[in-house]
Amino acid sequence: MEAWMHASIHWLLLTLALPRVGLSAIFIVSLISATLLPLGSEPAVFGFVKIAPHMFWAAVLVATLGNTIGGAISYAMGLGAEKAYERWREKHPEKIHKKAGGRWHDYISYWLHRLGPPALFFSWVPVIGDLLCAVAGWLRLPFGPSVFYMALGKFLRYAIMTAALLWFFPGV
Repeated sequence: MEAWMHASIHWLLLTLALPRVGLSAIFIVSLISATLLPLGSEPAVFGFVKIAPHMFWAAVLVATLGNTIGGAISYAMGLGAEKAYERWREKHPEKIHKKAGGRWHDYISYWLHRLGPPALFFSWVPVIGDLLCAVAGWLRLPFGPSVFYMALGKFLRYAIMTAALLWFFPGV
């Protein structure tokens, strides 16, 4: 079992090797890191730009696209969960429950409804960003403006962070 696991990990690393597949690896890593899976895409973008500095903007744009699509998937998962919950409530009217519980839900719902889609500008923030996208779907915020603000925040994050890493670590 351990040999199979080692071989599988080795195959995955070879498949996603940046010099061979480049931008497609950045897209996949960025997409996966925007879902609820814990994965950081910044090292992949930084590593690729160090290998191919002339591809800075292409790498930033591909990472932004992948990360934004991942955020839209999280939005869709939140929307689907809300619809499933509403169907369950229709089938079980005798069980009266609040839509969701707790003080944090009320607090986040209040701020997301108050700010609307511009709140998704902060979807790039680690840990809470992915949840923010899912909650936006749950609350049925407008999809188009939500994706726009997701993309804007993620683009600025990749551009600024990659440029800063290149500036702070020029010889790496």
